[in-house]
Amino acid sequence: MAQKEVSHKKAAILGLQHLLAMYSGAVAVPLLIGTALKFNSTQMTYLVSIDIFMCGLATLIQLFRNKYFGIGLPVVLGCAIQAVAPLEMIGQKFSINTMYGAIIVAGIFVFLISGWFSKIKKLFPPVVTGTLITVIGLTLTPVAFQNMGGGNVQAKDFGDAKNLIVAFLTIIIIVAIEVWTKGFLRSISVLIGLIVGTLIASCLGMVSLKPVMQASWFHLPQLFYFGVPEFEWSSCLTMIIIALVSMVESTGVFFAIGDLLHKDITEEDLKKGYRAEGLAQVFGGLFNTFPYTTFSQNVGLLQLSGIKTKRPIFWAAGLLMGMGLLPKIGALVTMIPDAVLGGAMLVMFTMIAVQGIKMLTKVNFENNRNILVVAISIGLGLGVTIYPQIFQTLPQTVQLFLGNGIVVASLSATLLNLIFNGRRDAQ
Repeated sequence: MAQKEVSHKKAAILGLQHLLAMYSGAVAVPLLIGTALKFNSTQMTYLVSIDIFMCGLATLIQLFRNKYFGIGLPVVLGCAIQAVAPLEMIGQKFSINTMYGAIIVAGIFVFLISGWFSKIKKLFPPVVTGTLITVIGLTLTPVAFQNMGGGNVQAKDFGDAKNLIVAFLTIIIIVAIEVWTKGFLRSISVLIGLIVGTLIASCLGMVSLKPVMQASWFHLPQLFYFGVPEFEWSSCLTMIIIALVSMVESTGVFFAIGDLLHKDITEEDLKKGYRAEGLAQVFGGLFNTFPYTTFSQNVGLLQLSGIKTKRPIFWAAGLLMGMGLLPKIGALVTMIPDAVLGGAMLVMFTMIAVQGIKMLTKVNFENNRNILVVAISIGLGLGVTIYPQIFQTLPQTVQLFLGNGIVVASLSATLLNLIFNGRRDAQ
């Protein structure tokens, strides 16, 4: 049954909620890479704001389903956080231009192999997809907790009473709205939680206007802003591996949204989804930003809000592009304290985990083999998330794959299911 469409006015507010949910993850990548490569303030301003613009463009590419690309589901695209360490390494060892050349090559690679890669759908029965979606939610939860404490574990004020107060008050506000309100108000519970949480944090002296004062008013994306891309084989291979990691992660998100919408995700859907990500990655390289991938944090928001149509996501994409062109407006969002974001994230990420558990209820756990597939895969996924350094003695290329808990859980669940159940549906 098709869901009733919301008005543009309501869709704009819902779109803002989606934007706020993904914003910190989107700006974290340019901030981390820009700092590592010692960018000056002008370069950093370009990097952050044009990255936000490209997040909006990448989301539009994925939303507009056509003959060649676009999955056409309510998904939001942002920077692939797993690309940070490899990009820093390439930028420091070679040059910024080599970094962007590798991003372009990886994007072309994703576009070209999308048809072949989409055939992995056969390897994803409910026992695998349910496990993968559960692990996505559980592996994101530590990120929420880190933000609740203040964001930086090494900081002296990490876990400070102020951080904990605003984090838990944000959670309480969101839960209260979910329980005691109805209709549209309930669908924007996270947005209200973020706004009220920020106001409370402001009263405690935790909000700064400095980012807004320092930001410029307007600028446009520029082709090859940092210079013409350069191509070096080992850098390209590294980013291709990262692209494959992102594709595996995106597959889990596509299935999660398909389950939410009661829609069967076909090979054609996957192929167009991967192609859109490849195209977005090429644009990222051309305009000197980053690889883009489907964000899992927004899945929990679809579940919480109950609004699962594309119109709010179109608004989110448009708002992202507008904020990218108007850095002062974009900087307003950076005023939300990490602790407030952490509180909202905890609610959203745990909702993803619960959705995965719901999918696992379709699995026959009278069959001991299914229990093993789920138990071992969740254990490996969480273990790697907490201690990725367990693989530090292995070659760098192998570490890029095995350092991601979602990818490890995905590989484990897929392989164990094949060994125990073959290709038949593990119901």
